[in-house]
Amino acid sequence: MKQWLKAVLMCFVALAMQLPVQAQEKRTPEEAVAMVKKAVAYYKEVGREKALAEFNNPKGKFVDGELYIFSYDMKGVNLASPNPKIVGRNMIDVKDVNGKPTVRSYLEVANTKGQGWVDFVWPHPITGALQQKTAYIEKVDDILVACGIYK
Repeated sequence: MKQWLKAVLMCFVALAMQLPVQAQEKRTPEEAVAMVKKAVAYYKEVGREKALAEFNNPKGKFVDGELYIFSYDMKGVNLASPNPKIVGRNMIDVKDVNGKPTVRSYLEVANTKGQGWVDFVWPHPITGALQQKTAYIEKVDDILVACGIYK
């Protein structure tokens, strides 16, 4: 009996190891807006320097699975990103695969409306597949704070 149970358990383990990693549940627009509102409140509470340090902390309070805060100044310089290689770089000319100027679109929303959504196509960080994405943008002082979700 013990051998049979052991064999069954080994089969389940082997099958489980062959299953692809399940994608996380889709995040909602409401979650993205809430993350930005939380980040803006934190920015106003602790100031720019501390807030940006926390936004750039990969294990910080502004990273929740696929949700994370990113930030730009009004010239297109990245101030916060899950990709540390782009922090401090001017990304004004970055375009999605369809040629849409994503950073310029963020700045346009920030400067004309103060807050709003920008749609674009972006590679999914886990699968690498191109997917529709939307980012909620909010301007605070002379920067924008944003969070995106895959559609």
